[in-house]
Amino acid sequence: MWCLIAAESAIFTIFLVAYIFYIGKSQAGPQPVNVLHAPIFYTFCLLASSLTIHLAVRRIAAGEVAAFGRWWLATILLGGTFLFGTAREWKHLISVDGLTISTNLFGTTYYSLVGLHAFHVTMGLVALTIVATFYFAGRLGREHSERLEVLSMYWHFVDGVWVVVFTVVYVIGV
Repeated sequence: MWCLIAAESAIFTIFLVAYIFYIGKSQAGPQPVNVLHAPIFYTFCLLASSLTIHLAVRRIAAGEVAAFGRWWLATILLGGTFLFGTAREWKHLISVDGLTISTNLFGTTYYSLVGLHAFHVTMGLVALTIVATFYFAGRLGREHSERLEVLSMYWHFVDGVWVVVFTVVYVIGV
């Protein structure tokens, strides 16, 4: 998992540098200051999901499978809410503000960077949902806690990357 995180960090760094490099270079179309609104609530949901997955893994390690299930499902709900917020923002940007990936450099780099993150959240949610399926089938126990800890590392990584993306896109870039 550490190798995957290192490789993914390099990819995100490239996308972040490109976004920063192209800030203000678009001559036409909407600019970040005109169309971006910080998704505070959805960011809170994603960051809270780091706490819920941590608590879930601690519960399964303690053999408290039912408590694990509640925290795990809360993680899925919070991650799904974040992804819904991203989709909602994109719908608004496309249909109301006219910003698409081909509108200008800002649109290209914004959708590439935020889309890369959304893809990682989606893959994390797929993995979390697979684990939830095993939970509901009664096939999860204390002996799986180390494997779930590895998955939680990925989820913490995705949350940490969002802190950087949020700062670059919604704080520095506007």
